[in-house]
Amino acid sequence: MDVRMRLLCLAAAMGLCSFALVARAFYIQVLDRDFYVAQGEARSLREIPIPTSRGMITDRNGEPLAVSTPVESVWGNPQELLKNPDRLPQLADAIGVPVDVLQRKLSQKSGKEFLYLKRRINPDEAKKILALGIPGVASQREYRRFYPQGEAMAHVLGFTNVDDEGQEGLELAFDEWLRGKPGAKRVLRDGHGRIIENVDLVRATEPGRDLTLTIDRRVQFLAYRELRNALMEHGAASGSIVVLDVATGEVLAMANLPTFNPNAVNTSDREAHRNRAVTDVFEPGSTMKPITIAAALTAHVVTPNTPIDLSPGWLKLGRYTIRDHQNYGLQTVTGVITKSSNIGATKISAKLKDQYFYDFIRRFGYGAKPGSGFPGESAGVLPAPSRWSGTSKATISYGYGLSATPLQIAVAYAAIANNGVMTTPTFIKGEHGATRQVLDPAVAHEVMKMMQTVTEKGGTATQGAILGYHVAGKTGTARMFNGRGGYSLRYLAYFAGIVPVDNPRFATVVIVNDPDPSKGYFGGLVSAPVFKSVMEGSLRLMDVPPDDIETWLAAQDKNAHGDHAVPTQVATTVPAASDDDVDTPLDALPVTP
Repeated sequence: MDVRMRLLCLAAAMGLCSFALVARAFYIQVLDRDFYVAQGEARSLREIPIPTSRGMITDRNGEPLAVSTPVESVWGNPQELLKNPDRLPQLADAIGVPVDVLQRKLSQKSGKEFLYLKRRINPDEAKKILALGIPGVASQREYRRFYPQGEAMAHVLGFTNVDDEGQEGLELAFDEWLRGKPGAKRVLRDGHGRIIENVDLVRATEPGRDLTLTIDRRVQFLAYRELRNALMEHGAASGSIVVLDVATGEVLAMANLPTFNPNAVNTSDREAHRNRAVTDVFEPGSTMKPITIAAALTAHVVTPNTPIDLSPGWLKLGRYTIRDHQNYGLQTVTGVITKSSNIGATKISAKLKDQYFYDFIRRFGYGAKPGSGFPGESAGVLPAPSRWSGTSKATISYGYGLSATPLQIAVAYAAIANNGVMTTPTFIKGEHGATRQVLDPAVAHEVMKMMQTVTEKGGTATQGAILGYHVAGKTGTARMFNGRGGYSLRYLAYFAGIVPVDNPRFATVVIVNDPDPSKGYFGGLVSAPVFKSVMEGSLRLMDVPPDDIETWLAAQDKNAHGDHAVPTQVATTVPAASDDDVDTPLDALPVTP
């Protein structure tokens, strides 16, 4: 073949190739344009979430208890970062991790385009990292939860995780309400992952809704402070306090110790996260005696003035022995409350049928969850009569053989104070709990008057008295179960109280766990003063008028004349051990230190 023919073949081949290229370009740019446009946009157009703020939690007066503040999270494109290994030491130093750790994380995510490098940091810190100009590094807006009240409100509020999702407490219970819904938008990114243009709003954000609690921040702090002081003074292991509004069932304060800082959850002991006031159960000790006497009054087997012989200070019950702290001799039913007699409660409960007594206690919420909606709420334990032994009714009458939470005890006492109407407790302002009549109003009034004697001269809780107010209450000093079928020489110190008696406003329960015996362990010595301090402040804060004007005026008159003596209903010295009660379990049960 001559040269001319070869040139013609070459030209033809080149022409065919040129035609094929033009045809392919026409196909790509015209006929199949949408596919390749989409492919190109997929490499530069991204749909990214728009974070939304979590709803604020406030107290009943609008004071912030939990707020979300804007922060920045720095992220990187592992593929892009691995192309620039010389910049990794600088990036590792900026985010505060060893360079080998950063390289390992990037290698593990080498097939991905997104990896968080440092989350929820101050925006200024994020700007410094971005200012380094490291390819593949960017940031995005997020929100971090902040709790202004810190440890004082930790158990009620709970906390959120790194994704701002509720983990415990009311943050968990109302997570869906508070969380809101994030939005989304389409953006164009350059080769370094930086946003160069906002293209379209895909979905608008829906901010979380605010939540107003029944908690009063001021009362809460009082409760936390006084409980903390009592634990420090008496060397106790833990404690809880609950303050309820008698008429509404609203939880005004709830504090526990030990506690934790919700702003630094990872630095705290996991055990400290538990809200003991709603999750932990205890044998309620002598706080059960008003319920026992209310049952007997309702059944008309006793009156407040019915005589009860408590001599000689002990009572044989089969092979068991029940003891009082001392021989109280002949007392009325009211005196059984005043002196907190185990023998008196036993003799009164013996007048009641088993099923009636069980049903009556059950009516007050024992053995059932209070219904507050708080996560992990416990029902306690109230065994049915079919499971009772020959001494069960006796021990239950003075608070052994059953268990309850501090919240359950507070709800029961609030029912007595509220003319016998029990109200389901609530943490949410404006949420009205269900109500039911559990006690005749006349009986409730009689029991209140009996409990008033506990804080007056001769009672077991004179340190719970409040000048200018009549206080109804009940102490308890219960031996702790040792987990091996017996009771140890460790104690629970209780005080459950209601104030004012004539127009009840607050029902409060204080439990101090395992106080040092050498520093005092009776309920009247350890827990009653906590009640007094918290209620004195709460009554002032809530502008509750006094119902004992005579005593208050007498005190003012004495002070005006230079006589600083305190009225007789207020203790001037620490009561001796004989002034308090110890709810001693049956002697036949094994007792170990």
